[in-house]
Amino acid sequence: MLAIIGGSGVYNIDGLENTRWVKALSSFGEPSDEVLIGELAGQSIAFLPRHGRGHRIPPSDINFRANIDALKRLGVSDIISVSAVGSLREHLTPGMFVIVDQFIDRTFAREKSFFGNGLVAHVSMAHPVCGRLGQHLYSAAQQVGIPAARGGTYLVMEGPQFSSLAESELYRSWQCDVIGMTNMPEAKLAREAEICYATVAMVTDYDCWHPNHDDVTVDAIVKVLLANADKARALVKNVAPLVKADAKAGVCACRSALQYAIITAPEARDAAMVEKLSAVAWRMLKK
Repeated sequence: MLAIIGGSGVYNIDGLENTRWVKALSSFGEPSDEVLIGELAGQSIAFLPRHGRGHRIPPSDINFRANIDALKRLGVSDIISVSAVGSLREHLTPGMFVIVDQFIDRTFAREKSFFGNGLVAHVSMAHPVCGRLGQHLYSAAQQVGIPAARGGTYLVMEGPQFSSLAESELYRSWQCDVIGMTNMPEAKLAREAEICYATVAMVTDYDCWHPNHDDVTVDAIVKVLLANADKARALVKNVAPLVKADAKAGVCACRSALQYAIITAPEARDAAMVEKLSAVAWRMLKK
């Protein structure tokens, strides 16, 4: 099953059939919202509003663990994140999509792992995005004529305030390409859950560094988001059959991220933690 995490405007897709909202369950608390389940071009698909319908949850209060755990329990194997970002590069203009391949995580007030006391694991985040899914997204963007960049570094800030000019210039000096508030720890948790994950970063503004553009404001972001909504829906509609037809999906390295990650000896594992991780780490803990 393919899942889309993003704003509610992405879900109104022509051809989406047999839809129903289902209450998603998680051992990590309440997810952001119910999950819309349906079928698109023969592909089972799930939509989760990251901020809840109506955008009622700020970035720091999103229960990322519950969101990913709930999707895993629903049978999700692939996640596409659709996120609004600011551009830190002249050539990444508002309205463009960036198929991100790297992150710098500057968040500090969020739970970042499913694992902890009683059951410890360390997954690799060297390549935090599924290259297979990223390529499908880029191919789908080309099919429908969406201006998209393949590859880029996403600086994830805590928020909810936007950057200062000094911060924006610092991130540019780090060779970051876009900046946003939502994809961490989402990408880390998807990796721990052995779910393939890729990001479509929709550029809405130039943050505050560009001398020829106004500082970022919510109303300016919303205007570009509304303009991008049709493109986002077209992208999802065209990427779904590519994901479904991918013969290599089953052997993607993302599916075995926990293979050598769990370090706690079986006899030392906390039973309550094992139960809590019954979906996320089922493949490794069933033994």
